[in-house]
Amino acid sequence: MYRVGVIGCRGIGIRHAAGIAELADPERAQVVAACDLAPDLLVEFQKHFAGKWPQIATYTSHREMLEKENLDILTVATSDHAHTALVVDAAAAGVKGIFCEKPLATTVEDAAAMVAACEAHGVVLSVDHTRHWMPIWHRAHELVEAGEIGDVQSIVGALRGERAMLYRNGTHCLDAICWFSGGRPIWVMGDLEPGFEDYSEYAGDGGHDPTTEPAANAYIKFDNGVTAFYGGGSKTTPGPKFSIEVIGTTGCLVIADNESATLIRDEVAETITAPAWPIEGIEAGMHELVQILETGGTPASTGRDGQAVVEVISGILASQQQGHAPIHIPTER
Repeated sequence: MYRVGVIGCRGIGIRHAAGIAELADPERAQVVAACDLAPDLLVEFQKHFAGKWPQIATYTSHREMLEKENLDILTVATSDHAHTALVVDAAAAGVKGIFCEKPLATTVEDAAAMVAACEAHGVVLSVDHTRHWMPIWHRAHELVEAGEIGDVQSIVGALRGERAMLYRNGTHCLDAICWFSGGRPIWVMGDLEPGFEDYSEYAGDGGHDPTTEPAANAYIKFDNGVTAFYGGGSKTTPGPKFSIEVIGTTGCLVIADNESATLIRDEVAETITAPAWPIEGIEAGMHELVQILETGGTPASTGRDGQAVVEVISGILASQQQGHAPIHIPTER
């Protein structure tokens, strides 16, 4: 049985633990420990899962938890800028798998350190870009991979609404762009929303207050020739919260967040459907991690995938500071 620890016990951390609780075979894994800086959240976490795991140990120090609990799996659901030490320390402590919230980190250096630590210690690192575990997104990606729109030429991603924050939710849209591109980003040009012209590094509050993070627009080039346009603001823009249009040589595919997908070929539009999954989203990501530890494999959303998104986000900030110039992104990993 895998021993699981959760760091960050608000709503998303509860969903991480719920993914373990919903395993059909409870002998595969159990949550044995939780860590948070707020003692009241630890009490609520214990209460939430008391019927399933009445003996969850609680900690306010992640290092103490790692030292005492002999964990196999760690989940990280803290504020965006606080992930790095947790993941690096867990990898060194001997955990086998880590499920980390997005964005992986808030700087290029931190993301690289996290990926390097996990690879050095043989740790499976999965990043919660949730659409990898949503049926309609999975089906849409299958169609693109199968050549249903020919070769991908360009992608248009749009993020709207008051929470179109670059780090908090822009990371989801940028990840989807990278995923459907089939390549690696090699340079980016960016433009931040008015009022954030001097925003050169992450200064958010963990994704709670939209005024602490900019929305942004960007143009991205990939190593396979695909180009992408990211329209991420401003935060006052109405409309569907999240959409992606993938344009190929023989057609295009439009996905409107988790609601619908449309395949367009020869001026004929076809609604795409996907069979329901018994479990999806964050919880499915947790199931996948347990399965990988049992039988091998690679996460649908890897640490290196998360690292690429952090590089794009950081490139957008740097481009703003350099007169919207192209910022080259490392391609050797």
